[in-house]
Amino acid sequence: MDKFVFRQQVLERLAEDLLQAEQAVWVAHEAATHEENIAENKYDTLGLEAAYLVTGQARRAEAIRQAMAHWRRFRPNPYDASKGIQLGALVCLVAPDDTQQQLFLGPDGGSMKLVCGAQLVQVISCEAPLGRAVLGKREGDEVSMQVAQIRQQFEVLRVH
Repeated sequence: MDKFVFRQQVLERLAEDLLQAEQAVWVAHEAATHEENIAENKYDTLGLEAAYLVTGQARRAEAIRQAMAHWRRFRPNPYDASKGIQLGALVCLVAPDDTQQQLFLGPDGGSMKLVCGAQLVQVISCEAPLGRAVLGKREGDEVSMQVAQIRQQFEVLRVH
């Protein structure tokens, strides 16, 4: 599996998300500044609420732009078994019930699921709980993490 294909798919998905966020900013701005939404008394808050929405959507758009910048600079390295799993690794985990999970460790902001052939690949950052748990591990190592009250365990099956 080509890691640069994953990188490109993440960038395409982030571009779609950015377009949606920018459209949401525009719609919220229009609502906030529309003449029908001018407050007539202190209880008339529709315009104010729309202005808050503009701010939130603008922050979301900026976060997506920053994530895109990180992903554009990201160059996944080949797996080095002496270092263990690092940023850019494509990891296959197997649970005790023999279900497999594919992970791609990338920079922040790219948390999403991608389809590669017939496989579903979860893109996560090294800051995600599972990302932190697999860092430095090698094929055959056990990975354990606590999610709420449940302890999850996996074995590292393959790393690319």
